[in-house]
Amino acid sequence: MRALLQRVSGASVAVDGEVAGRIDRGLLVFLAVQAGDGETQCRKLADKVARYRVFPDSSERMNRSVLDVTGSVLVISQFTLAADTRKGLRPSFSSAAEPGRAEALYERFIDNLEAAGVPVATGRFGADMQVSLCNDGPVTFLLET
Repeated sequence: MRALLQRVSGASVAVDGEVAGRIDRGLLVFLAVQAGDGETQCRKLADKVARYRVFPDSSERMNRSVLDVTGSVLVISQFTLAADTRKGLRPSFSSAAEPGRAEALYERFIDNLEAAGVPVATGRFGADMQVSLCNDGPVTFLLET
């Protein structure tokens, strides 16, 4: 699994012109499920996202998690993060999980975040989405299992 995290002061996602999810301070997470991913990777990545220290403490050091700042997470499915871009001029998506399996693990990832105490908003799996965000920093990290 891959998760591209962006620390945001706000983010939203629209599907068919309607806002599907919106958060204020927190993390925007673009999530890709890869072939071979399972429950273990899903649980570990959700736990890492919930506890990853990317928010500043009183000394302006990245020492606080989204849980520590009572922030939220907006989770967006993005299979293009699973692309292999090492060769040629066109990405290969052969490492992406099959859509049914990917959707199940996407939903499980969300469940794991919520179980950790993180408020979660989402887009719609597999939909054409328009994402708006205000990257705070900017701060962006790629996490992989």
